[in-house]
Amino acid sequence: MKKILFIVLSVLILGGAGFVYFKYYFVFGSGIKTGTLNYVVHKGYVFKTYEGEMILSGVSSKTPGTIQSNQFLFSVDNEEVAKKLERMGGMEVELQYKEYLGALPWRGYSKFIVDSILSVRRPTVPSALLPQ
Repeated sequence: MKKILFIVLSVLILGGAGFVYFKYYFVFGSGIKTGTLNYVVHKGYVFKTYEGEMILSGVSSKTPGTIQSNQFLFSVDNEEVAKKLERMGGMEVELQYKEYLGALPWRGYSKFIVDSILSVRRPTVPSALLPQ
């Protein structure tokens, strides 16, 4: 009886550990997003994390005649990268990120974690908006 109880408990513990790993630590995807950085802020009640928003370059809409912006909400767990991003509001940035299946309170509110800045440039103004 003790042997069966030990096996059942071992399977439950290993299964729980596997679930936590895949939900919160397994990198589900990674990639690069480019757009205009809106903001990066340092906020939180217990765990202070860096949270940001970027407006992606392309606009799309499922309804003809309307425009909808694409937002990318992300967290930054590297303080050095976050401090640089805090001063880049309004700039066009190219960010490398990792996507997890779940968010952890000490890592940030988002499941997208930005880990590096690939490029920064001034935003381009469409020629139709330039004075004639």
